[in-house]
Amino acid sequence: MESSPPTPDPGGLRRDFSALAPEPGPPAFEWLLGRLGAGGRRQRLLLALSCLPCLLLGLGHGSEALFTLTPPLRCQGPNGTRLHVNDSDVCQDPRCQDWDYGGLPALTSNPVTEWSLVCSRGWAVPLEQLCFLLGFGAGALVLGHLADSVGRRGTLLLALALGCPAGILAAFAASPSVFMLGRCLWGALLGGMQLALYLIRLELCCPPQRLPVAMAGDLLLVGGHFLLLGLALACGSWRVLQGVMSVGLGLCLLYGCPGVFPESPRWLLATRRTTQAREILVTLAQDCTTQESETQEALDELDNACHLPAVAQISLRALLGCRNIWKNVLILGFTTFIAHAIRHCYQTAWGSSQGPRAEFYLSYLLSTGSAGLACLFLCLSVDRYGRRGILLLTTTLTGIASLILLGLEEYLNNAATITFSILGLFSSHAAGSLSIFFASEVIPTIIRGKGLGVILSLASLGGLSAPLLWLREQHGSFLQHIVLASLNILALLCLLLLPESKRKALPESLRDGELYRRPSLLRRTGGGESRGAEEATRRDDVPLLSTPNPAS
Repeated sequence: MESSPPTPDPGGLRRDFSALAPEPGPPAFEWLLGRLGAGGRRQRLLLALSCLPCLLLGLGHGSEALFTLTPPLRCQGPNGTRLHVNDSDVCQDPRCQDWDYGGLPALTSNPVTEWSLVCSRGWAVPLEQLCFLLGFGAGALVLGHLADSVGRRGTLLLALALGCPAGILAAFAASPSVFMLGRCLWGALLGGMQLALYLIRLELCCPPQRLPVAMAGDLLLVGGHFLLLGLALACGSWRVLQGVMSVGLGLCLLYGCPGVFPESPRWLLATRRTTQAREILVTLAQDCTTQESETQEALDELDNACHLPAVAQISLRALLGCRNIWKNVLILGFTTFIAHAIRHCYQTAWGSSQGPRAEFYLSYLLSTGSAGLACLFLCLSVDRYGRRGILLLTTTLTGIASLILLGLEEYLNNAATITFSILGLFSSHAAGSLSIFFASEVIPTIIRGKGLGVILSLASLGGLSAPLLWLREQHGSFLQHIVLASLNILALLCLLLLPESKRKALPESLRDGELYRRPSLLRRTGGGESRGAEEATRRDDVPLLSTPNPAS
């Protein structure tokens, strides 16, 4: 008697997902959303609620620039008399017993002026920036894992509940060390909050809605940066500003009221919590204009899926076997890291002859304005030309701006230097935002929190390049720019290996994520007979710079 062929090991390190039969599961979320809630008033309200807290995220991110700004120093003698000392010698002159600080932009005081974090104590300023960024990355990583375990809504409420006391701790800090601790915790909870909001609004959309909704959230985050200047002028003190931002997080705890902000129904379906997903989708269908027969058909499909067993916990061995998912995450994480690391190289390329205040406003407004223009550009172009094509374009522009500034800066006048710096800022902001959005589309729902947490952590690690350079007193800035520009070219080559996710359904399981790929650049795959129908729809068989336009 012939023995039956061996069953593939589902936890093996080299899993062939195309050879495994798809497991029975709930109906596709895009199909359900189209019949129950797409475009309805309830869905639009939930999407607006998921974007609104991005204003607070913008305030939290932008506050670093105001809290760590060092104003001009003026030397004071023992009796408080002002001494005339060159700016370059103000920290070395032994006659300087104290300092009289010049005017700060927007604020009347900040931690630098309150605790005199200048000269020999100036190392505390970049250290605080390192704590904030490391906290943001650690929070996104840890709470991303939590979002896949307990849900997106629970993670958001946890971040809000802990973020308010962490911000209050920073506002009432009595020493620089306590302030650093509070800001580190504040950054960690901002990272978890940003991740949870991003997941919720992305997973509530059908394919045509994903890009506009994601960019709306990013534009509100940029709006928070602009709002910060006016809020700082109104508050005056940095402690009041930090307290106001913390109270804002506390007000967002109203999202935890029953029926106000539900769990992500897509995540509930992917984890086989079908009964809870059905309740949420029924509320979405109440204001929808779909036909009653389509609504009833979708509800019947959900009822048939309620008896399915829960999804087993994904093991580390199973994750390590997902080579295609890891490839996409590593490529997009690398691109995100470079886009955030190289950004400050363009901000140091210009100066202002009008004084430190004008230099701060010029740098802050140009950086924030270029981020807003980048979001508008992505919103208008990515759905037309595809994620991969626009990411290739923005990464190329980033490299071109860097090469021109590195090789021709001494031959450029001030206007040309600012122009290419703005181009670099614009393209790096666009590449960073698009990489995060692209990654959220190719990572399966079942592990999207973990994957997006890795991407956001790499983004914060890229931002560490600025405070690390400050700790070295700007030594090696030219070499650092050269290294980052070279890595940008390497990232450009890696982008050729990514699939195209334009107008495609989000992958739900590990199997969907593994089949979400483009063919090899070096060899052709077999014909349609050697591949399953599902793999053929998932695989990106279009030419390299073209984008698919599926009917769905």
